[in-house]
Amino acid sequence: MAISSTLSLLLFVSNLLVMASSSLRSKDSGSWTPKQNKLFEMALARYDRDTPDRWHNVAKAVGGKTAEEVQRHYEILIEDLNRIESGRVPIPNYKSSGGDTGNGNAGW
Repeated sequence: MAISSTLSLLLFVSNLLVMASSSLRSKDSGSWTPKQNKLFEMALARYDRDTPDRWHNVAKAVGGKTAEEVQRHYEILIEDLNRIESGRVPIPNYKSSGGDTGNGNAGW
């Protein structure tokens, strides 16, 4: 995968996590900080679905969240992703703050 595609995907996932955080907050499940979202993203990459006690491991990596809270956060993320993939939510057109470097990595 090209660097620009990878960075775009990471930005997209990060924004999905923000959306999931907003959804969680509206359901009185607490809020997630940007740092917790980043730790959550990294923990998901480390602990895949075949990892025993996955949600306990993810919760421990995130800190301040229970296994149930991180599992629900993941479920909301997947729900948001499914809405986007089904066309019910448009994919945002991200614009970089920097100029095009001429290498296909606009602003990166």
